[in-house]
Amino acid sequence: MLEKEKVNFEKTIIVGIVTQSQNEDKLKEYLDELEFLTYTAGGEVIRRFWQKLERPNPKTFLGTGKIDEIHQYVKENTISTVIFDDELSPSQQKNISKILDCKVLDRTNLILDIFAQRAETSYARTQVELAQCQYLLPRLSGMWTHLERQKGGIGLRGPGETEIETDRRIVRDRIALLKEKIRTIDKQMAIQRSNRGAMVRVALVGYTNVGKSTLMNAVGKSEVFVENKLFATLDTTVRKVVIKNLPFLLSDTVGFIRKLPTQLIESFKSTLDEVREADLLLHVVDISHPDFEDHIDSVNQILLDIKSNDKPTLMIFNKIDAYKHEIIADDDLTTERTSKHYTLDDWKNTWMSHLGEDNTVFISATEKANFEEFREKVYEAVRKIHITRFPYNNFLYPDYKDAVEKE
Repeated sequence: MLEKEKVNFEKTIIVGIVTQSQNEDKLKEYLDELEFLTYTAGGEVIRRFWQKLERPNPKTFLGTGKIDEIHQYVKENTISTVIFDDELSPSQQKNISKILDCKVLDRTNLILDIFAQRAETSYARTQVELAQCQYLLPRLSGMWTHLERQKGGIGLRGPGETEIETDRRIVRDRIALLKEKIRTIDKQMAIQRSNRGAMVRVALVGYTNVGKSTLMNAVGKSEVFVENKLFATLDTTVRKVVIKNLPFLLSDTVGFIRKLPTQLIESFKSTLDEVREADLLLHVVDISHPDFEDHIDSVNQILLDIKSNDKPTLMIFNKIDAYKHEIIADDDLTTERTSKHYTLDDWKNTWMSHLGEDNTVFISATEKANFEEFREKVYEAVRKIHITRFPYNNFLYPDYKDAVEKE
């Protein structure tokens, strides 16, 4: 008889602040996401703490009263980890760890930990290790108690390195080595991409956990790893896909997230080359998520950062089977109608209508709902690029409806 595997979740509390640029509603959204990140990493959120501040305290991020309150709660409930929603400076992390006497992480550290768990290939592991080393370098002094300056005295005078300087040098050497390794792999991947010929390249982009890999499996008949957790996919998967008789290359890329650590954007730039070199982007959106408009903005910002915001794009609004809108009762005269009450048809008549009917499609990748419409839109978009590249191939690939009639 098989024994059930027991998962020991770390008892965790999460912490955020309300500022002039981040109100309570926005903080709640971020903390919800941070809780999902914590669950993905193997933690169980016991409680949330937050405080209103004009700006973070430069020493302890929060005010002294709130830090004392958290310290008391940590002691009484044997909390092992405290996670902050914003990136902490090295001195803040050191000071908070001393006061709370437990493991203190920030959002960046948490995302790096998830990436380290998810990295399968040598390339992904190298990229994650580079990001971790870059994050670790300025924080070395607070990491270990043995990193204290050597005491003076007989035999210890004169030039020489302190332990912390030695460790910093080791980490810097490691960073240089990893960058060189990534450059070598980049050259190999560039050759692989050039060997794919002049086929049209299509890349799936979008926020993390919107269903890109599920869609990849449904369209490409491949077996990409799928899980309802953040950052299930780190390694780019490329598959040849044929719709009717039109072939093209489809790649599944790493998901984006709000407040994405700069170290990760830097180290994963080469993974994003698949996006940079794509001819067409399929921007997948989880329309059932209450903050999907923010997610679209976050993805567009990262596309702008990697200079890929001007590419032809199809907006794929996924998970329509999970979409639920709030309903106002007929006799309710006080509740104001907001976007929470929009049906899918209402959404289609908002800013989405300006994207153009040919550039948007509403589907469910798991239920295969509206899949024929999705295939038609992708076919027509790929065909348009293909016949621009190969004008004499126009007769080989008729309009989608004509191709269906021929079948």
